[in-house]
Amino acid sequence: MDENLIKRLESAVARIEMLSSAGVRSACAAEVVEDAMAMDPSIIAFDDLISQYVNTLTSAGEKIGGQVLNISKIIEEAFLAQKELLIKIKRSQKPDMAGLVEFLKPLNDLIKKATALTEGRRSDFFHHLKTGADSLTALAWIAYTGKDCGMSLPIAHVEESWQMAEFYCNKVLVEYRNKDANHVEWAKALKELYVPGLRDYVKSHYPLGPVWSATGKTAASAPPKAPARGPGAPPPPPLPPASLSSSETPLPSSAHPKEGMAAVFQEINSGKSVTSGLKKVTNDMKTKNRADRTGVVSVAKKGDGGAPSLLKAGPPKFELQMGRKWVVENQIGQKNLLIKDCDSKQSVYIFGCKDSVVQIQGISSFASA
Repeated sequence: MDENLIKRLESAVARIEMLSSAGVRSACAAEVVEDAMAMDPSIIAFDDLISQYVNTLTSAGEKIGGQVLNISKIIEEAFLAQKELLIKIKRSQKPDMAGLVEFLKPLNDLIKKATALTEGRRSDFFHHLKTGADSLTALAWIAYTGKDCGMSLPIAHVEESWQMAEFYCNKVLVEYRNKDANHVEWAKALKELYVPGLRDYVKSHYPLGPVWSATGKTAASAPPKAPARGPGAPPPPPLPPASLSSSETPLPSSAHPKEGMAAVFQEINSGKSVTSGLKKVTNDMKTKNRADRTGVVSVAKKGDGGAPSLLKAGPPKFELQMGRKWVVENQIGQKNLLIKDCDSKQSVYIFGCKDSVVQIQGISSFASA
């Protein structure tokens, strides 16, 4: 067993014995319980994740400085915030949906803070900022509450979130590969933080999501509703900007999750400024404008009666990446998708497709999600 862990356990035991013999006051008892939570194996493992991967990322960011260091620090804050939430989960009862949104607010605020760096005038380090901001959606795995909650399993959620961020991470690698090794080091450190770092942590400790306490206190409560206005009372303040969960264009009932858990994930990505970074296809992401077009297969455009996109679908993709991996994502109502002439070194990845047919000729391996 790690010597540092042994010392921490011995310290906690000594404090418990001391407080027990002296007649423990409630405040002291709560402090001891908090220490015990911090020494839970899953919390210690998260500390190790921060020490090994997050600190490596911030060290790489310090070599570059400026906005790259800023986004690195926000990522560090977000992981520290998630650690605090994990500790609270162990001593709190599972809240309702509104309470869960309030519980996750510290994490939500940091995601918004990171996204704000990508807005306005485009920075010279836009790809760094976009990679970092998009990557933070991986931390929303903590909102998973069950198979009917409208989210992927925690491990899959981390992987899918990183795949979205990796588009911009690869741009950093290509731009600085022969220019500045510090930027390459930063991009690689960010990827390793999520894959394998966070992914393997979740796989080891929370493959089915966080486990709430059955006897603990209430985790959080939604803000109280405003009282009814009486005669002559001033009008209520204006409503906040509509989030993804209350978009102007209503989705069909079949697109909504069974238990509304997707609303929690939406809250983490609430507001147009956040969702635009995840859903909008920019010009440099379009297949026709990409430099690596080798093997790209065009997809017929949808008619006016095409099926609406899923609640959590990203931009549709149907392309060959790096000459080795076919990626078919978020295709809705496409019946004639055909991948031809695959050689023995290529594979196919299919994700987020609905009511579609993909024909594959000559494939050697197949991966889908």
